[in-house]
Amino acid sequence: MRTAILLIAHGSRRAEANRDLVHVQRELQARCPDDVVEIAYLELATPTIPEGARRCVDAGVSEVRMLPYFLSAGAHVARDLAQFRREFVVEWPDVTFRLCPPLGLHPLMVEVLLDRLKEEVPVTT
Repeated sequence: MRTAILLIAHGSRRAEANRDLVHVQRELQARCPDDVVEIAYLELATPTIPEGARRCVDAGVSEVRMLPYFLSAGAHVARDLAQFRREFVVEWPDVTFRLCPPLGLHPLMVEVLLDRLKEEVPVTT
């Protein structure tokens, strides 16, 4: 039984921002080689969440773990992603869809923040 990870971000009009998710996808795929790892965006970019879910299902998985690449369980996670999950369960009743928690409450998040405090974004003119 194969599992898929559907990595979901908000999406941006800036291609550079959307490329970050592709980088994370590659890293996850390298660490989870037996899983299908797909990306999807809530808005402003493609693939959309339904398109990402379809790719997972088409790969023949029995379970899709919807992983929000969001900092908190705000309206997008609590309402929008939960609604997508409900729709997918109806559309693909033979596939289990699980909505995972967002990033923000993970204990290592403070470590990430402390690491980021040591860095600076280059100023562009």
